[in-house]
Amino acid sequence: MLPGMTATPGLKLLLIVPHPDDEVYGAAGTLMEYIAAGESCGLVTLTRGEAGRTLGLCNGPDELMRMREVELAACLEVIRLTTTPGSLHEQHQFPDKYLKDHPFEELVETAREAMERLRPETVLTFPPNGSNGHPDHVTTHRAVKAAWDSLPPAERPVLWYYASATAPENEQLRAEWLPPNIERDVSAFVTRKLQAIACHRSQALSTVDFIRKYPERITSETFYQLPS
Repeated sequence: MLPGMTATPGLKLLLIVPHPDDEVYGAAGTLMEYIAAGESCGLVTLTRGEAGRTLGLCNGPDELMRMREVELAACLEVIRLTTTPGSLHEQHQFPDKYLKDHPFEELVETAREAMERLRPETVLTFPPNGSNGHPDHVTTHRAVKAAWDSLPPAERPVLWYYASATAPENEQLRAEWLPPNIERDVSAFVTRKLQAIACHRSQALSTVDFIRKYPERITSETFYQLPS
């Protein structure tokens, strides 16, 4: 923990992801279920998403960054993460699309500090292949895993990765694929989950791609839990 910081009550689940919208596709239902049960959850977003698609809705990275901040705030309000006492969202401004070029130890320290301060029961991030090979996803995985490894074993949270039940077609992605060992039925929250996804208007093509490829993951959220 950094000097001068005080510990908060432990969270049920903490997501550490690179982009606005990485929280919603594969985990919104789980967040909603935990929060509805009175559990506190957290989200650390490492970038502001300024290198994402614009769909002609804005001009340039600065406008997109501001738009995505508004979209993310709306999404988290639907999930109720930012309106539930004890739950929280923290956003950093590491370089979108270029995380791999940023000093790696700064990313590791950000993840480690969040784990030490927020004391989550479970941390969720991307798997080794980044799910789709996105360099920011892969770098985030490496940083979170390095931070987790650096903690004393008794202080490590449970570590989950996003996991698709279907092996990737791409050979390189398939080589690092980890099949899920946790499946959570979130069909009770499907209406709000779709509403939360739709808040990310600028990333509508990502939504279409996700639903086209993984329609089952709207009502079923699957994860790989790293063995302790």
